[in-house]
Amino acid sequence: MSEKYSVSPNGEKFPLPKPDDYKKEFEAIKKRVRQERAKGREIVVVMGVGFVGAVMAAIVADTVDKKGKPSKFVIGMQRPSARSFWKIPLLNRGVSPVKAEDPEVDPMIARCVNEKKTLMATYTYDVLKLADVVVVDVQCDYIKEELGNVRAGQTDMAALEASLAVIAEHIPPEALVLIETTVAPGTTEQVAYPIMKKAFSKRGIKTDPLLAHSYERVMPGRNYVASIRDFWRVCSGINEEAKKRVVKFLTEVLNTEKFPLTVMDRPIESETAKIVENSYRATILAFLDEWSLFAERNGVDLIKVIKAIKMRPTHSNMIFPGPGIGGYCLPKDGGLGVWAYKHILGFEDDIFRITPLAIDINDTRGLHVGQLTRDALRNMGKPIAAADILVLGAAYREDVGDTRYSGSEIVIRKLAEMGAEIRVHDPYVEHWWEFEQQDTYPAEGQSKAQFFRNQEKLKEIRIEQDLSKALRGAEAVILAVPHAAYLNLDPDRVVKTIGQPAAIIDCFGILTDDKIRRYFQLGCEVKGLGRGHIQRIKEELRKS
Repeated sequence: MSEKYSVSPNGEKFPLPKPDDYKKEFEAIKKRVRQERAKGREIVVVMGVGFVGAVMAAIVADTVDKKGKPSKFVIGMQRPSARSFWKIPLLNRGVSPVKAEDPEVDPMIARCVNEKKTLMATYTYDVLKLADVVVVDVQCDYIKEELGNVRAGQTDMAALEASLAVIAEHIPPEALVLIETTVAPGTTEQVAYPIMKKAFSKRGIKTDPLLAHSYERVMPGRNYVASIRDFWRVCSGINEEAKKRVVKFLTEVLNTEKFPLTVMDRPIESETAKIVENSYRATILAFLDEWSLFAERNGVDLIKVIKAIKMRPTHSNMIFPGPGIGGYCLPKDGGLGVWAYKHILGFEDDIFRITPLAIDINDTRGLHVGQLTRDALRNMGKPIAAADILVLGAAYREDVGDTRYSGSEIVIRKLAEMGAEIRVHDPYVEHWWEFEQQDTYPAEGQSKAQFFRNQEKLKEIRIEQDLSKALRGAEAVILAVPHAAYLNLDPDRVVKTIGQPAAIIDCFGILTDDKIRRYFQLGCEVKGLGRGHIQRIKEELRKS
């Protein structure tokens, strides 16, 4: 039987653990935990060392008491699958398993593993037997079965439910279980609690599990750590003891002195707070989609309109939505609420109108970029089929390397469906797994490729890091993400590097009027989301 491996993003191969390895692993950890308890440290197990879990584990491991001494010993626990096992050996070296732009992440993980020795990782569930606190950072995804119809989707609870069952089968009855995952409202009390209570009963434990919920508000980018440690939190527990324990734990590991906790009466209120918080933001972004089209068709520059409105302090949070709303939370969280209303909470009527509509608008906004690109090329006498198109920006927002639910993905898939040849530049992204591994990523059968034709060739997409090389010979350039590297591009230099006039598509209001004017003077065609005044600039130049 051949040895099975888990391969890290940089190509390093790690053999998966064999059955005999588990016992040795647990015995070594038990010995280590005895030593840590002797130092007065609380034992915290973080389930899932992915995007949130890895950094949360490090933040907890970096905690010190009033005397400045480490007060927690943290064990990151990751299921030893071929897809994820590599995170464990990397973390045990002090290497972050997640790529982050925040300069705090890598040094903090290295410090906690190699200097403070308060952080380690493992693959055996038996470590749960040693836990004082378990932090659950297992994904709870919303699977969309149609593009632009969130109602057709469903919450994927399988991994979370399985994790909760395993936790309940192993933990000491007095251990606190903190669900940090964004979940469908009602999950903690009506899904997690019954699973854990049943497992406790089988073990002869008569007490209730100490179960709590507190959602993270993590933001990728240079403030990644601060968005977890130095930010306001909402929390609750299923009973007074759980509530008291979660408040104590979060007060010890987060900066609650400056950013106080908000303690809710019930977990469903904490869960609902996260869903409403993100649905609100998704809705105000979706609201601007129709006004973006209005602006394009009536000679209005929506970017200038928004800037004018934002002078009023009460409207300062208006944000132009670009080619779609990405990141892990906003595109899906409203769906969790809509689904929970029927499938967890048991209601059959349909009360939701705005929340699902906002998600559907945001999910399909990128399709319009394909139309703008087609029209710009047509104005230059070129068909979009076989056109060489460069997309500047793969990430879902500026100056981060996170591609989850990126609006650029929909743009590219639509362009490919229309027959275009695609190349991509992004200074923060090394691999775009949504394309490179679209048969299995994010999971088998869940790629957005299923919603479009002509997608097979997109597996060949590789991110170009050299902007000059990426530009060379492009027939169209799409400014898809407002990365710092794209904000001050000089039209003369761009066209000279390309080697010919090209179609320039502005998705984020990046181009000033002077730059739009200059691109036209250089023989280019320019289009933009929400930028109806571009046609006026073109006509003015034609008359001059």
